[in-house]
Amino acid sequence: MTPVIRIKELTKSYGAFTALDRLTLDIAKGEVFGFLGHNGAGKTTTIHILTSLLRPTTGSADIMGADVVTGSMVSRGHIGYVPENVRLYETLTARENLIFFGELSGVQEAGSRALEVLELLECPDLERKKIFEMSKGQRQRIGLAQAILHKPSVLFLDEPTSGLDPLGIRQLRNLITKLNQQQDMTIFMNTHLISEVSKTCTSIGVLNRGKLVYQAGIDEVMMRFGNDRALEDFYLSVVPGKAA
Repeated sequence: MTPVIRIKELTKSYGAFTALDRLTLDIAKGEVFGFLGHNGAGKTTTIHILTSLLRPTTGSADIMGADVVTGSMVSRGHIGYVPENVRLYETLTARENLIFFGELSGVQEAGSRALEVLELLECPDLERKKIFEMSKGQRQRIGLAQAILHKPSVLFLDEPTSGLDPLGIRQLRNLITKLNQQQDMTIFMNTHLISEVSKTCTSIGVLNRGKLVYQAGIDEVMMRFGNDRALEDFYLSVVPGKAA
């Protein structure tokens, strides 16, 4: 079966600095892939290339068979993206934001779809609340709602639990699992939280200084390491002194 996300020898350089170094990686349909790495390891660079926000220096990547550079208009139609800091119109309500972005994306009947997504994400009470009145966790939910309005096949999340309290992290974790299992979304998640990887992901990769240094299915990971502490010790051993 052709991978949903296919990355081959992907490299991004800025002058003499290499942010991403010949990354090769395949993600199968239905996976929740956790991309681990310290701040500056190249995780966000990877997502920016895969979402066509950044052009690679060399190498290639495609989403659902569409090249992210030469076929970016097609590949973008297959994806949703939630950045670490969600950008929404502060003085508009959740519903107004979702209708605006939905219409920009060509979503039919954006108003009813907005309500449907808010129900799916278990936050219909936020419909008429303005963004500036929301907590970090609530903003994340609206950002997530915006990202899935057009029913993408692949969802990219960049440090989705950043700044959330323990309850917010648990709620977001449950939503990620729900979207994966009930909405059949393949999920690519950047994170540096070991605990979230073991609880949420079906496979992981570890990035260090732009290079992929480890990749495995979560069953293999847990068989090898047994618990979060052992996995954390391994992670620190391959990214010494760089844990975020």
